[in-house]
Amino acid sequence: MGRTSRLVAALVFVAPLAVLVAAWAALVPIFDVRPQIFPSVAAVAKAGLEGILDGSILRHVAASLARVALGTVLAVLVAVPLGILMGVNRGVSAFLTPLMRFFSVLAGIAWIPIATLWFGYGFGAIIFVIFNAVFFVVAYNTLLGVSTIPMTLRNAAWSLGAGRWAMLTDVLLPGALPNIVTGIRTGLGFAWRGLIAAEMIATNVGLGYMLFVARDFYQTEVIVFGMIVIGAIWLLIDRLILVPIERATIERWGLVSS
Repeated sequence: MGRTSRLVAALVFVAPLAVLVAAWAALVPIFDVRPQIFPSVAAVAKAGLEGILDGSILRHVAASLARVALGTVLAVLVAVPLGILMGVNRGVSAFLTPLMRFFSVLAGIAWIPIATLWFGYGFGAIIFVIFNAVFFVVAYNTLLGVSTIPMTLRNAAWSLGAGRWAMLTDVLLPGALPNIVTGIRTGLGFAWRGLIAAEMIATNVGLGYMLFVARDFYQTEVIVFGMIVIGAIWLLIDRLILVPIERATIERWGLVSS
Protein backbone atom coordinates (compact mmCIF):
# COMPACT_ATOMS: atom_id res chain seq x y z
CA MET A 1 0.00 0.00 0.00
CA GLY A 2 1.46 3.34 -1.09
CA ARG A 3 1.71 6.49 0.97
CA THR A 4 -1.32 8.07 -0.74
CA SER A 5 -3.44 4.98 -0.16
CA ARG A 6 -2.46 4.90 3.51
CA LEU A 7 -3.32 8.58 3.87
CA VAL A 8 -6.72 8.08 2.24
CA ALA A 9 -7.40 5.07 4.46
CA ALA A 10 -6.46 7.09 7.54
CA LEU A 11 -8.72 9.96 6.52
CA VAL A 12 -11.63 7.60 5.88
CA PHE A 13 -11.07 6.03 9.29
CA VAL A 14 -10.88 9.39 11.11
CA ALA A 15 -13.78 11.06 9.23
CA PRO A 16 -16.62 9.53 11.34
CA LEU A 17 -14.83 10.58 14.52
CA ALA A 18 -14.43 14.12 13.22
CA VAL A 19 -18.13 14.27 12.35
CA LEU A 20 -18.99 13.05 15.85
CA VAL A 21 -16.85 15.76 17.48
CA ALA A 22 -18.36 18.43 15.22
CA ALA A 23 -21.88 17.32 16.12
CA TRP A 24 -20.93 17.32 19.79
CA ALA A 25 -19.51 20.85 19.57
CA ALA A 26 -22.67 22.10 17.85
CA LEU A 27 -25.39 20.31 19.82
CA VAL A 28 -24.24 21.01 23.39
CA PRO A 29 -24.60 24.84 23.11
CA ILE A 30 -27.69 24.63 20.88
CA PHE A 31 -29.61 22.62 23.49
CA ASP A 32 -27.91 24.40 26.40
CA VAL A 33 -26.88 21.12 28.02
CA ARG A 34 -25.79 21.54 31.63
CA PRO A 35 -22.10 20.62 32.27
CA GLN A 36 -23.18 18.13 34.94
CA ILE A 37 -25.11 16.23 32.28
CA PHE A 38 -22.63 16.42 29.42
CA PRO A 39 -19.61 18.73 28.99
CA SER A 40 -18.60 20.91 26.06
CA VAL A 41 -15.67 20.13 23.79
CA ALA A 42 -13.73 23.02 25.31
CA ALA A 43 -14.26 21.75 28.87
CA VAL A 44 -13.05 18.27 27.93
CA ALA A 45 -10.02 19.71 26.14
CA LYS A 46 -9.20 21.79 29.22
CA ALA A 47 -9.51 18.75 31.50
CA GLY A 48 -7.25 16.79 29.19
CA LEU A 49 -4.62 19.51 29.13
CA GLU A 50 -4.66 19.74 32.92
CA GLY A 51 -4.28 15.96 33.20
CA ILE A 52 -1.31 16.02 30.86
CA LEU A 53 0.39 18.96 32.61
CA ASP A 54 0.07 17.53 36.12
CA GLY A 55 1.07 14.04 34.93
CA SER A 56 -2.01 12.30 36.32
CA ILE A 57 -3.25 10.99 32.98
CA LEU A 58 0.16 9.51 32.22
CA ARG A 59 0.18 7.66 35.55
CA HIS A 60 -3.28 6.25 34.94
CA VAL A 61 -2.46 5.19 31.36
CA ALA A 62 0.83 3.58 32.40
CA ALA A 63 -0.84 1.60 35.19
CA SER A 64 -3.64 0.35 32.93
CA LEU A 65 -1.32 -0.64 30.09
CA ALA A 66 1.02 -2.50 32.45
CA ARG A 67 -1.87 -4.52 33.86
CA VAL A 68 -3.23 -5.39 30.43
CA ALA A 69 0.21 -6.43 29.19
CA LEU A 70 0.97 -8.67 32.17
CA GLY A 71 -2.45 -10.28 32.30
CA THR A 72 -2.43 -10.94 28.56
CA VAL A 73 1.07 -12.44 28.51
CA LEU A 74 0.24 -14.79 31.39
CA ALA A 75 -3.00 -15.86 29.69
CA VAL A 76 -1.31 -16.53 26.33
CA LEU A 77 1.51 -18.54 27.95
CA VAL A 78 -1.07 -20.87 29.51
CA ALA A 79 -3.76 -20.85 26.82
CA VAL A 80 -1.65 -21.69 23.76
CA PRO A 81 -0.13 -24.95 25.12
CA LEU A 82 -3.52 -26.01 26.45
CA GLY A 83 -5.20 -25.25 23.12
CA ILE A 84 -2.58 -27.28 21.24
CA LEU A 85 -3.01 -30.18 23.67
CA MET A 86 -6.75 -30.10 23.08
CA GLY A 87 -6.16 -30.01 19.34
CA VAL A 88 -4.03 -33.17 19.28
CA ASN A 89 -5.84 -35.18 21.96
CA ARG A 90 -9.50 -35.94 21.33
CA GLY A 91 -10.11 -37.08 24.89
CA VAL A 92 -8.79 -33.85 26.39
CA SER A 93 -10.70 -31.84 23.79
CA ALA A 94 -13.98 -33.64 24.46
CA PHE A 95 -13.59 -33.04 28.18
CA LEU A 96 -12.50 -29.40 28.11
CA THR A 97 -14.41 -27.93 25.13
CA PRO A 98 -17.74 -27.65 27.01
CA LEU A 99 -15.91 -25.98 29.89
CA MET A 100 -14.23 -23.56 27.49
CA ARG A 101 -17.55 -22.59 25.94
CA PHE A 102 -19.16 -22.18 29.35
CA PHE A 103 -16.43 -20.04 30.90
CA SER A 104 -15.87 -17.97 27.77
CA VAL A 105 -19.25 -16.37 28.43
CA LEU A 106 -18.21 -15.53 32.00
CA ALA A 107 -14.74 -14.26 31.12
CA GLY A 108 -13.83 -10.74 32.18
CA ILE A 109 -16.27 -8.52 34.04
CA ALA A 110 -18.30 -11.38 35.53
CA TRP A 111 -15.24 -12.46 37.54
CA ILE A 112 -14.79 -9.11 39.33
CA PRO A 113 -16.89 -9.88 42.44
CA ILE A 114 -15.22 -13.20 43.16
CA ALA A 115 -11.79 -11.88 42.16
CA THR A 116 -12.00 -9.20 44.86
CA LEU A 117 -13.00 -11.87 47.40
CA TRP A 118 -10.05 -14.07 46.46
CA PHE A 119 -7.33 -11.47 45.89
CA GLY A 120 -8.62 -8.36 47.66
CA TYR A 121 -8.86 -4.90 46.19
CA GLY A 122 -5.63 -4.52 44.28
CA PHE A 123 -3.26 -5.72 41.61
CA GLY A 124 -4.01 -9.44 41.90
CA ALA A 125 -7.75 -9.07 41.35
CA ILE A 126 -7.28 -6.97 38.21
CA ILE A 127 -4.70 -9.33 36.71
CA PHE A 128 -7.04 -12.25 37.41
CA VAL A 129 -9.89 -10.52 35.56
CA ILE A 130 -7.67 -9.74 32.56
CA PHE A 131 -6.29 -13.28 32.54
CA ASN A 132 -9.80 -14.75 32.35
CA ALA A 133 -10.84 -12.31 29.64
CA VAL A 134 -7.97 -13.45 27.39
CA PHE A 135 -7.36 -17.06 28.40
CA PHE A 136 -10.54 -18.76 27.22
CA VAL A 137 -10.69 -16.91 23.90
CA VAL A 138 -7.06 -17.68 23.04
CA ALA A 139 -7.29 -21.31 24.15
CA TYR A 140 -10.41 -21.93 22.08
CA ASN A 141 -8.97 -20.20 19.01
CA THR A 142 -5.78 -22.23 19.36
CA LEU A 143 -7.87 -25.40 19.41
CA LEU A 144 -9.66 -24.28 16.25
CA GLY A 145 -6.34 -23.48 14.58
CA VAL A 146 -4.86 -26.88 15.33
CA SER A 147 -8.07 -28.60 14.24
CA THR A 148 -7.86 -26.97 10.80
CA ILE A 149 -4.41 -28.44 10.06
CA PRO A 150 -4.98 -31.32 7.60
CA MET A 151 -4.14 -34.78 8.92
CA THR A 152 -2.30 -35.45 5.66
CA LEU A 153 0.13 -32.68 6.56
CA ARG A 154 0.65 -34.08 10.04
CA ASN A 155 1.14 -37.61 8.72
CA ALA A 156 3.61 -36.33 6.14
CA ALA A 157 5.64 -34.70 8.89
CA TRP A 158 5.62 -37.92 10.93
CA SER A 159 6.67 -39.96 7.89
CA LEU A 160 9.57 -37.59 7.25
CA GLY A 161 10.87 -38.28 10.72
CA ALA A 162 9.58 -35.27 12.64
CA GLY A 163 9.72 -35.76 16.38
CA ARG A 164 7.28 -34.31 18.87
CA TRP A 165 9.19 -31.05 19.21
CA ALA A 166 9.53 -30.61 15.44
CA MET A 167 5.84 -31.40 14.99
CA LEU A 168 4.99 -28.73 17.54
CA THR A 169 7.32 -26.00 16.28
CA ASP A 170 7.18 -26.69 12.53
CA VAL A 171 3.59 -27.85 11.98
CA LEU A 172 1.14 -27.33 14.83
CA LEU A 173 2.18 -23.93 16.15
CA PRO A 174 2.70 -22.30 12.73
CA GLY A 175 -0.55 -23.78 11.43
CA ALA A 176 -2.52 -22.51 14.41
CA LEU A 177 -0.78 -19.12 14.55
CA PRO A 178 -3.36 -17.16 12.49
CA ASN A 179 -6.11 -18.33 14.82
CA ILE A 180 -3.96 -17.62 17.87
CA VAL A 181 -3.33 -14.05 16.77
CA THR A 182 -7.03 -13.56 16.06
CA GLY A 183 -7.81 -14.93 19.51
CA ILE A 184 -5.34 -12.56 21.15
CA ARG A 185 -6.85 -9.61 19.29
CA THR A 186 -10.38 -10.58 20.38
CA GLY A 187 -9.28 -11.38 23.92
CA LEU A 188 -7.54 -8.05 24.31
CA GLY A 189 -10.79 -6.29 23.49
CA PHE A 190 -12.50 -8.20 26.30
CA ALA A 191 -9.51 -7.59 28.58
CA TRP A 192 -9.63 -3.85 28.02
CA ARG A 193 -13.28 -3.68 29.02
CA GLY A 194 -12.71 -5.91 32.04
CA LEU A 195 -9.74 -3.81 33.09
CA ILE A 196 -11.72 -0.57 33.15
CA ALA A 197 -14.53 -2.15 35.16
CA ALA A 198 -12.12 -3.77 37.64
CA GLU A 199 -10.15 -0.57 38.13
CA MET A 200 -13.32 1.23 39.19
CA ILE A 201 -13.54 -0.84 42.37
CA ALA A 202 -10.24 -2.67 42.90
CA THR A 203 -7.43 -0.10 42.79
CA ASN A 204 -6.43 3.52 43.36
CA VAL A 205 -4.77 4.23 40.03
CA GLY A 206 -5.71 3.54 36.42
CA LEU A 207 -8.13 4.84 33.82
CA GLY A 208 -11.11 3.06 35.36
CA TYR A 209 -10.29 4.53 38.76
CA MET A 210 -10.01 7.99 37.20
CA LEU A 211 -13.54 7.68 35.80
CA PHE A 212 -14.91 6.42 39.09
CA VAL A 213 -13.46 9.27 41.14
CA ALA A 214 -14.58 11.87 38.58
CA ARG A 215 -18.14 10.57 38.89
CA ASP A 216 -18.15 11.21 42.65
CA PHE A 217 -17.29 14.88 42.03
CA TYR A 218 -19.61 15.29 39.01
CA GLN A 219 -16.60 16.00 36.78
CA THR A 220 -18.24 14.96 33.55
CA GLU A 221 -15.46 16.60 31.53
CA VAL A 222 -12.93 14.26 33.17
CA ILE A 223 -15.21 11.27 32.58
CA VAL A 224 -15.62 12.07 28.88
CA PHE A 225 -11.91 12.77 28.50
CA GLY A 226 -11.13 9.42 30.13
CA MET A 227 -13.54 7.68 27.76
CA ILE A 228 -11.82 9.32 24.81
CA VAL A 229 -8.40 8.24 26.08
CA ILE A 230 -9.60 4.66 26.58
CA GLY A 231 -11.07 4.49 23.08
CA ALA A 232 -8.04 6.15 21.50
CA ILE A 233 -5.58 3.79 23.18
CA TRP A 234 -7.54 0.75 22.04
CA LEU A 235 -7.76 2.07 18.47
CA LEU A 236 -4.00 2.67 18.42
CA ILE A 237 -3.24 -0.79 19.81
CA ASP A 238 -5.64 -2.46 17.41
CA ARG A 239 -4.79 -0.53 14.24
CA LEU A 240 -1.04 -0.10 14.71
CA ILE A 241 -0.11 -3.37 16.39
CA LEU A 242 -2.77 -6.08 16.32
CA VAL A 243 -4.17 -5.65 12.80
CA PRO A 244 -0.72 -5.59 11.09
CA ILE A 245 0.41 -8.63 13.10
CA GLU A 246 -2.79 -10.51 12.30
CA ARG A 247 -2.59 -9.73 8.59
CA ALA A 248 1.12 -10.51 8.36
CA THR A 249 0.58 -13.81 10.14
CA ILE A 250 -2.31 -14.84 7.89
CA GLU A 251 -0.41 -13.84 4.75
CA ARG A 252 2.71 -15.66 5.95
CA TRP A 253 0.86 -18.95 6.21
CA GLY A 254 -0.95 -18.63 2.89
CA LEU A 255 -4.55 -18.15 4.00
CA VAL A 256 -4.94 -14.93 2.01
CA SER A 257 -3.03 -13.49 -0.89
CA SER A 258 -0.80 -10.51 -0.22
